[in-house]
Amino acid sequence: MFKTTDQLKEVYVLGGSGFVGSAIVAKLDAAGYSVKVLTRRRESAKHLFLLPNVQVEECNINDYHSLSSALRGADVVINLLGILHQNRHSTFSAIHHQLPVLLAKICIDLNIKRLIHMSSLCADQNAPSQYLRSKGAGEDALLELQNRLNITIFKPSVIFGRGDGFINLFATLIKILPVVILAKPDAKLQPVWVEDVASCFVASIANGATYGQVYELAGPTVYTFRESVKSVMNALQVRRPIIGLCDMLSYTQAFIMELMPVKLMSRDNVHSMEVDSVSEQAFPTIFNITPTAMETVIPEYLVDQTPRGAYNRFRRTAAR
Repeated sequence: MFKTTDQLKEVYVLGGSGFVGSAIVAKLDAAGYSVKVLTRRRESAKHLFLLPNVQVEECNINDYHSLSSALRGADVVINLLGILHQNRHSTFSAIHHQLPVLLAKICIDLNIKRLIHMSSLCADQNAPSQYLRSKGAGEDALLELQNRLNITIFKPSVIFGRGDGFINLFATLIKILPVVILAKPDAKLQPVWVEDVASCFVASIANGATYGQVYELAGPTVYTFRESVKSVMNALQVRRPIIGLCDMLSYTQAFIMELMPVKLMSRDNVHSMEVDSVSEQAFPTIFNITPTAMETVIPEYLVDQTPRGAYNRFRRTAAR
């Protein structure tokens, strides 16, 4: 028997210590839900320890028995786990396809009726990249189980916000490099604010109208990759020449980056950019949210990186 919405109090989150997960967990805590964050390493979620309604528990997410034991008692499960780069220990198929299936089966076994899943805009089993194909396979597998679970799937475009891995990466590169060299400079994206994404997740939990639905989440403005980097430059009050690479050089650059100790980009990432991360749908009206433009937010969290911001930070430190 399905639980009524007023009984949905115990929310368990996989991937709750990451950039998006932390925003969602904070909103869940503020809304009065009892939250358990399941993570491989408890230390990675230490920034959540002070939230009064949040517990953090270590769990082997790849093991059925360990994950099943950790999920016992949940009313709602939120899956945010995802990777941008795969290795022999964590593959796209394992994280984006096999794990959601395992998670859904555990929810069915434990009679947990509510599952909310994070996918990606343009995810499709026929997409040009392994990343998007694996995300699409995960979506399709979950939708086959929607007659046994109350499933909602969110498909966001690139997500920005304080602590993101997109705007902050380019802010760093812009500051240290005399020239910015961009793969796929004309690829289109429609960045969405992390707080808007988090609000949608929390609002969907007890809203029966979202059951069985797939929602695309995208911001109000479509940018080319080049234009988005220029927006970061404007926020930083810095000017750098931008050199856009042709397709062949884009893949060459990505191949070289794959060999670096810290992988900033891969050829599979470039393949993902062959499909514009743009939604043809309006922002879902059911959540009563007007999506926030990137230009209104990024100056707030990049301000300390501007010359004026650095001066103000010095004055605060000097208590003047």
